[in-house]
Amino acid sequence: MIKTFRDLEVYKEAYGLMIIIHKEVLKLPVYERSDLTSQMRRASKSSPANIAEGWAKRRFEKEFKRHLDSAIGSANEMEVHIETAKDLNYWGKDLCEMLLTRYKQLGGKLTNLQRNWKTY
Repeated sequence: MIKTFRDLEVYKEAYGLMIIIHKEVLKLPVYERSDLTSQMRRASKSSPANIAEGWAKRRFEKEFKRHLDSAIGSANEMEVHIETAKDLNYWGKDLCEMLLTRYKQLGGKLTNLQRNWKTY
């Protein structure tokens, strides 16, 4: 049974991805710390934060869906940042493919939640 946002599968996945990103950005070059690293940290935090905030406002359909839209947008943004890290050879292909797959799945799950939110 879902009692809080922490019980949502999408929250758990988004939060888990955020933890991975925060550990992996430490491996980026120092000169990327104020640019790519910072953007990745913010975008990776945005998805779970928006899920949590939206859940608190779920009785207001438009508000809830707006926060889920933001979470989806941040997941999409992370795909671009991960592709950048891969194409600039900052991160290995296997790590990037795993992260891309998980962020794409997260986006799909968020879309499903947005469509079927009344059943939660």
